Amino acid sequence: MKLEKIETFVVGNPPPRHGGRYFIFVRLTTACGISGVGEIYNATFGPDLCAAMAVDVFERQFAGNDPHHIEKLWRRTYGAGFTQRPDVTVMGVLSGLEMACWDIVGKAANKPVYELLGGKVHDKLRSYTYLYPPEGDVYPDPDKPNVYNDPDLAAEVAVEMVGKGFTAVKFDPAGPYSIFDGHQPRLEDLELSEQFCKRIREAVGTKADLLFGTHGQFTVSGAKRMARRLEKYDPLWFEEPTTPENPADMAEIAHYTAIPIAAGERLCTKHEFARVLEVGAASILQMNLGRVGGILEAKKIASMAETRQAQIAPHLYCGPVVAAANIQIATCSPNFLILESIGTFDGAYMSVLSSQIQWEDGYIIPPTEPGLGIELNDDVIAANPYTGTELHLGMAQEQVVP
Repeated sequence: MKLEKIETFVVGNPPPRHGGRYFIFVRLTTACGISGVGEIYNATFGPDLCAAMAVDVFERQFAGNDPHHIEKLWRRTYGAGFTQRPDVTVMGVLSGLEMACWDIVGKAANKPVYELLGGKVHDKLRSYTYLYPPEGDVYPDPDKPNVYNDPDLAAEVAVEMVGKGFTAVKFDPAGPYSIFDGHQPRLEDLELSEQFCKRIREAVGTKADLLFGTHGQFTVSGAKRMARRLEKYDPLWFEEPTTPENPADMAEIAHYTAIPIAAGERLCTKHEFARVLEVGAASILQMNLGRVGGILEAKKIASMAETRQAQIAPHLYCGPVVAAANIQIATCSPNFLILESIGTFDGAYMSVLSSQIQWEDGYIIPPTEPGLGIELNDDVIAANPYTGTELHLGMAQEQVVP
């Protein structure tokens, strides 16, 4: 079996755009006609450039090779150009190609990928969702009350999500994050964050865990001030309280607070996660399979985490192909905690697939179909090209002023 062809797709995410502005998909096909799909989670460059990078890497490192030889293909790409170090752009591209190889390997074996990585451990997978606006765009007018800035509205949506079956909800009211972070939280940010936790805890009681999201906004001392405010509401985690460059800074917060620290969406490869584990910076690892280096790399990270009593909670703020890969790794990992979902995996978000992700009463049911268990919907993809110029995610360009 040899890899012969690559196709790339840059897809505009239809409104309400939960999961980002666009998705970058790849499809690899072997000479014998088996195709597999993957997704690149890369927010550093424009998506068309990332797709071109995927073609370049495929032609240099993957074409003509057996897709079963994932370790060799991974090492060839990781070491290309005399690098051999975590690189967020290379790893995003490699993740998508590696994911597609696993899809091919699973289809050739007529088995889900998780059955080839140790087998099913979990029959169902607990999931959580962000508290999104109940109607309309994911980017509402910030000057008007909405689920992101009004704790009472957030509590109402939290109750609705619990009513659907979710046993955990995530929200991030901790204020702006910028290219100049970390910063000290403003008093208004501390107060709003505490009010979010208070109102949502009052609304859902013990029916749901609270997942407090941040985006590396704070200095160490600022994160400690925030944690002290939140501890009384017993969140399941405090997410990425400091920027990801220095795990030792984050470890100081982890040692200070009783709230578990979750982190990892911006990290690549086992090497960066090893540093997190070595210093005790986080006990919940949030690898994104479209960025971390792919499915096998995520499995290695999950196994490393086992040795430190850490759990995994795969991150998802991108498309449904990464969601499908997350499901595979969660199903076969004993230390799986919870999966991020985009709502209940329905509506416009899932329109780019011709298959579905099974979500029932707060849980995702692992697929029994071979490979990743999904296929792209070429017609919908063709009808929704991304024509914008903005990156998948962005940060404020100005410093946060108290």
